[in-house]
Amino acid sequence: MFIYNDYHRFLPISVMILLVLNGYCFCISKSFNISLDSNFLPDVATWYGPPEGSGSGGACGLANDVANSPYNGLISAGNNNLFKSGVGCGACYQVKCTQNLACFGYPITVTITDECPGTCNNDPVHFDLSGKAFGYLAKRGQGETLRKAGRINIQYQRVPCYYKASLKFKIDTGSNRHYLAFVVENVNGDGDLGFVEISPSSSKGSWLAMQRSFGATWKLDIPRGTEGPYSLRLTSLQSKKTVVANNVIPANWAPGQSYVSNVNL
Repeated sequence: MFIYNDYHRFLPISVMILLVLNGYCFCISKSFNISLDSNFLPDVATWYGPPEGSGSGGACGLANDVANSPYNGLISAGNNNLFKSGVGCGACYQVKCTQNLACFGYPITVTITDECPGTCNNDPVHFDLSGKAFGYLAKRGQGETLRKAGRINIQYQRVPCYYKASLKFKIDTGSNRHYLAFVVENVNGDGDLGFVEISPSSSKGSWLAMQRSFGATWKLDIPRGTEGPYSLRLTSLQSKKTVVANNVIPANWAPGQSYVSNVNL
């Protein structure tokens, strides 16, 4: 005799007793139970790149870093209602599928790191997942079967980002002593940023507002006479939470180098 534990809270006690007395086995699969989750919204997903590929961070500025920890290829390009002209870069979502026989039914968490333009905007919300992430929606051994479907119905919800990693600032290769740009990676909480400010050591605590160059990449024309090391103040987009990474970019910073801070949002 078995009554599924996650379902019994929806049944009146009298009904449960009746089922027991009449010897019925009332079994509900977890995938059915998950499909009833009212926090998830319906929409569609496709995939791009190699079948086991990690996707891209190009439109957000993360480049091939998306293949490495903490992203590990579990990323998605998004149509403009997700990408938001770059403002949505770094946001995290849970996605799951239940309607295809190959679907596992449990959610995975992906980060928006790229843009899906064109026909992706024919849908209200469209996730274009990496091949790897799309395969993670499938039951064990059925990733290729699910990928052959190409376009599937999914459910999604916005969730906080949680990375077991430090904030990282990767200096753009076009930076020089007059111009500084960097991409911000591994942002916990909201994931997307509303403001980035910089304080050179020579400014005595004053903050200069940086501009969004594109995606998660921020830029500043360095005022004459300012010197590093540089502290950075980040403000999340939705919750407006602020954190300061003190002296995170050293005076001898170099293009292409990455610098980390032990603080995070």
